[in-house]
Amino acid sequence: MTETPASALSRIGWRGEIPASDTGSDHRRIARVVAQHRAGYELHDGEHAFTAQPAPRFLKPGIDPGDRPAVGDFVWISNAAPPIIEQVLPRRSTLSRSAAGERHLRQLIATNIDTVMVVCGLDGDFNPARIERYFVLIEGSGAKAVVVLTKADLAADAQAMTEQLKARMPAGTEIHAINAKTGFGVDALLAHLGPGSSTVLVGSSGAGKSTLTNTLLGEARQSTQTVRANDSRGRHTTTYRSLIMLPSGGCLIDTPGMREVKLTGDESFEGGQFDDIEELARECRFGDCSHLAEPSCAVRAALDDGRLDPERWHSYLKLRDELAAAAESLEAQLRRKSESRVLTKALGKRLDEKYGRH
Repeated sequence: MTETPASALSRIGWRGEIPASDTGSDHRRIARVVAQHRAGYELHDGEHAFTAQPAPRFLKPGIDPGDRPAVGDFVWISNAAPPIIEQVLPRRSTLSRSAAGERHLRQLIATNIDTVMVVCGLDGDFNPARIERYFVLIEGSGAKAVVVLTKADLAADAQAMTEQLKARMPAGTEIHAINAKTGFGVDALLAHLGPGSSTVLVGSSGAGKSTLTNTLLGEARQSTQTVRANDSRGRHTTTYRSLIMLPSGGCLIDTPGMREVKLTGDESFEGGQFDDIEELARECRFGDCSHLAEPSCAVRAALDDGRLDPERWHSYLKLRDELAAAAESLEAQLRRKSESRVLTKALGKRLDEKYGRH
């Protein structure tokens, strides 16, 4: 194998010059992770797709999942047979969520992405509160959030639903209502899918991510299925994350539907999702107002006169409390890890003193 040129890597989203190998070896090159399977990884170097295995250190039980190679990563690989992933290059952006369960472990969704398209159907899948949750998750990832409302043909009034959502989103948020099956409205998305760009699709099962992917590809490569009539949810047709090169020149990462969008504790509201509510809270008479029964509460006044939507207020409270709990849990987990490292180091020192270093 020869070193992959920058022009080839640019086809799969690489930017800038190729760094020199920090090992000084010319027996390795850069590729991008396009899929992860139980048996290993699928990579692409801009010219060819191939499989690779992770270096043993990535398989250690105690390693942080966020330190392992993920879909979207650029990695150094050895020119062995089969190739070995030796090192993950620095990420320019990272989209992650908290994994299911009580432990707040970070689960990477995609890395080195420019745009996150939040896909939601204009049928029973339509849920502004869930879209707000995605925006909190995306804030701080380094990527731009765009809302894609699919199944415009099934909505009684797609424009009214779009306006309803726009009132709850930060100013300037891109919201596109499309019909992925016919291609209606899809051209508006191409501005984010040009040469060298990387975009990830996120949303519930049955929202239309795979249908949109097929339309952008111009062929039925991703499996699609019908959704349940009672709740418009579908089964997982995409079972793993995969990066696909589009005819428009961009890279698209399709992901399995997410049943749970769980915050990691690192997020914030700094993206402006709830600027209106926080501005109202600053107008309250008391700085520590709980917005329940205090006099001259600006938030309660806005709820009473209709300026503040009760559903939006409840969404804010839920996300605020969940974010605080996740941050507290994450801090406690990091503290336990730090204490464990200190104890392990102290134990090792005592053993060295007693038995000598081997």
